[in-house]
Amino acid sequence: MSSKILEPGEIESAAMTPPFVQLPPIDLFSKRAERFAALAEGHPMAAYLNLLDKICRAQQAVLDNPPELPELDNARISASLTHDMPPLAVDTLLHENDWQIQLDAWLEVFETSNKDLPDAVRAALQRLRQADTAQRHTWAAALLGGRFSEVPEALVPFLGAALQLAWRHWLKSIDAESIREREDQTECPCCGSLPVAGVIRHRRPIDGVRYLLCSLCATEWHYVRLKCSHCLSTRELDYLHFDDSPHGIKAEACPDCHTYLKQLYLEIAPNGEALTADLASLDLDLCLAEQNLQRRAPNLLLAPGGEGEQGEHN
Repeated sequence: MSSKILEPGEIESAAMTPPFVQLPPIDLFSKRAERFAALAEGHPMAAYLNLLDKICRAQQAVLDNPPELPELDNARISASLTHDMPPLAVDTLLHENDWQIQLDAWLEVFETSNKDLPDAVRAALQRLRQADTAQRHTWAAALLGGRFSEVPEALVPFLGAALQLAWRHWLKSIDAESIREREDQTECPCCGSLPVAGVIRHRRPIDGVRYLLCSLCATEWHYVRLKCSHCLSTRELDYLHFDDSPHGIKAEACPDCHTYLKQLYLEIAPNGEALTADLASLDLDLCLAEQNLQRRAPNLLLAPGGEGEQGEHN
């Protein structure tokens, strides 16, 4: 077998080129559960963060022992990759409804594992369990389309958890190296969803490199720094944060489109995880809203207040 011999300049360039896509670890939800448990200590939202800890533990349990599911269409995945389309496109897989098998499995594990749930939580779970296939699909389509106001607020973290679980399971069928890099990729190259936050790496060989974290399947993809991930503006961005914040979070705010995306700096919080840090720093969102900055990034474990149209896309 032969391969191309790189010249010295090409070797250096190849060594410095960050991988475009990084798939999440198989114990993703366990790691998130641990972070939620740690962040809950002394936090004003401790009860909610502890609930999210339990939600993530149930996600991991089902991911480790999934229900029987139909195989994905390999020909469709291959065709999608050939045409630089997301192989796990939301519109396609949501319509097929196989994710609802994962939802039922998650509901079973979550309720069996947690006997002391508040009445409001039990009522929300019962409503989700008893909803028919069409109603569940309508809610899921609205949630993944960013139309939060069309989903009963109490259902969002549980429905969102099941959807994250389903897409993380399907990621097992995807080879990261088969996904070709595209310039200015503002949506997840695996499923087409918006990022929940950015992550600034702190260890070689990708020290200082920014990745965007998918709000649905948790794929990370490389996106250059100093460029708005919404409108692509390269005008000077603002980085806003609380000086005493323990979460390693700064909000990258764009003066052109007036949106922001939180960034997790692992140099500041080496044990941090972007989705959990986002939910633990909602006080920053409140402050930014007062400055008329709009959040575009959806977090599927949180129902935003107001109209809830954040993160809407086609």
